[in-house]
Amino acid sequence: MRPAPAVSTLDLKSLSRIYQTREASPHDVLSSVLQKIAAYPDPAVWIHRIPSEAVFAQVEAVEKRRNAGEKLPLYGVPFAIKDSIDLAGSPTTVACPAYSYTPERSATVVQRLLDAGAIAVGKTNLDQFGTGLAGDRSPYGACRNVFNPEFISGGSSSGSGVAVAAGLVSFALGTDTAGSGRVPAAANNIVGFKQAPGLLSTDGLVPSCASLDCISFVTLTAEDAAYTYEVAQGREPVPLGESPLATFAVAPDSELDFCGDAERAALHWAALERLEQSGARRVTIDFAPFRESGQLLYGGPWVAERFAALESFMRDSADKMYPVTRSIIEGGSAYRAVDVFRAQQRLRALREVCLRVFEQAEVLVVPTIPTLPKLADVQADSIAWSRRLGMYTNFANLVGLSALAVPVGFTSAGLPAGITLLGPPRSERPLCEIGMAWQRQIDLPLGATGNRLPVGSPHTVRRPSAAPDGYVRVSVAGAHLKGEPFHPALCKLGARFVRACRTAPKYSFHAFLDLNPPRPGLLRRADGGQGIAVEIYDLPFDGFGQLVASVAPPLAIGTVELEDGEMVKGFLCESCAAEQARDISDFGGWIAFRSQTSRNISQSSTSY
Repeated sequence: MRPAPAVSTLDLKSLSRIYQTREASPHDVLSSVLQKIAAYPDPAVWIHRIPSEAVFAQVEAVEKRRNAGEKLPLYGVPFAIKDSIDLAGSPTTVACPAYSYTPERSATVVQRLLDAGAIAVGKTNLDQFGTGLAGDRSPYGACRNVFNPEFISGGSSSGSGVAVAAGLVSFALGTDTAGSGRVPAAANNIVGFKQAPGLLSTDGLVPSCASLDCISFVTLTAEDAAYTYEVAQGREPVPLGESPLATFAVAPDSELDFCGDAERAALHWAALERLEQSGARRVTIDFAPFRESGQLLYGGPWVAERFAALESFMRDSADKMYPVTRSIIEGGSAYRAVDVFRAQQRLRALREVCLRVFEQAEVLVVPTIPTLPKLADVQADSIAWSRRLGMYTNFANLVGLSALAVPVGFTSAGLPAGITLLGPPRSERPLCEIGMAWQRQIDLPLGATGNRLPVGSPHTVRRPSAAPDGYVRVSVAGAHLKGEPFHPALCKLGARFVRACRTAPKYSFHAFLDLNPPRPGLLRRADGGQGIAVEIYDLPFDGFGQLVASVAPPLAIGTVELEDGEMVKGFLCESCAAEQARDISDFGGWIAFRSQTSRNISQSSTSY
């Protein structure tokens, strides 16, 4: 293979720029990628590498399609696939050679990525049958952490995590049932994204726990996660904004366990403080329902679903499985039907409680992993360590949440730490916008590549896309904000959170303290004014109509200009009434006024 031009970074923005400026061609990039893969010192990353001639055949086909005028949103982008997801013509082993088969067709998600111009370079290693969170349970070897080979890479999507963090591919597909796409992200200073269960096809995925399985996206940036996810859905990617966080929920300090890792605990507290310093409001919630939900995954009958998927294989070939994996899955045979129904009933009750958190806060923020153990320690007690690593990840799919794992910094030993942002179903895009704003703020290197976030992007803008058909974009500034009395009612109208921002600096802000509950209104000033903190939502037409009908005088719904020039609907007030109300413009927002003033404002509300 001839020497390839050096390609220093493979994030999607940089790669798009390289192609647009003709600094390198897809052939050049894939040549560089294959040379990096061949030189990488950890062979356990890959279970099956695509032969170079087959890789360049993909490149040639993509070039022809591009030259014919076809629009390819992932033109020439190298990616890897966890070896539990089918790629036509390549073996799927699930890290168990005795189980291996060669599919004739690719998984739906893989085919969509290939159709968009992405180039598959290989199948990555994993904890056998996707059972494990450390990356230590594979007969193909344990992947090593990109920052220190004595430490775990995280699992079960271990090879995918290392391939991205080491700069061998632009992105990789993983899976996420118990945290398999998020734990490797935290271990390797990258991003791990998963949608809520059921939102993306799992056709062509060997199931771990079919009712909970998600295909996940392991990337260098939150923007790349959102972009590849939309392509995998079969959609044209929409430009991603960067949205600052408005309100976030956290567990009480006393309920967080870092397994004695004081440095990682300090990094977590510092991240929360940084979120608050950027303007977000912290809400402390009862974490017990989330913890109990997570314990059901391996302490309840969902293990039986793993056994159901492999029962016929295990009948004849159990002795060919990794011993720890076999013992865990065999445990699923002990559950009775009555255990399943009882656990489902308990989970329904827990899920209802957990989802109420998102009436108070935009996201739930947790550590992604409590600590990062050495591989030798994990191999000495694999089951216990896998459960420790999942204490903040196991509950997500059982509760039905979407999740984005992002980096927060490094310990003094140079090992990465991360947090996870969790939201309700359909919050995937807002999570990525918050994650992108966070990455831009902390400006850490991307994985172990040494590269930073590039400036500018051919597919990124700061303003989000327009409201979808059938929806009206609305700003709220007071009692409808997250954590305020009318927010649950807003949610019931079908509101979808878009972002937190400020109005244009053209308004005065007035508090009507005699209303029940008290609430504010905006008044546009001809002589200038201030930017006021607001939250933006998209409301379906019928929900917007109900909102308008509910507004009590002297408030009214009118047009509000935002700081970026976007015009939305929002709560204004009559000018004659504003003269009699308290001007709270200097506070810059309702939450700041409520937290800083000593005035006793009633919280009671039963309707809107």
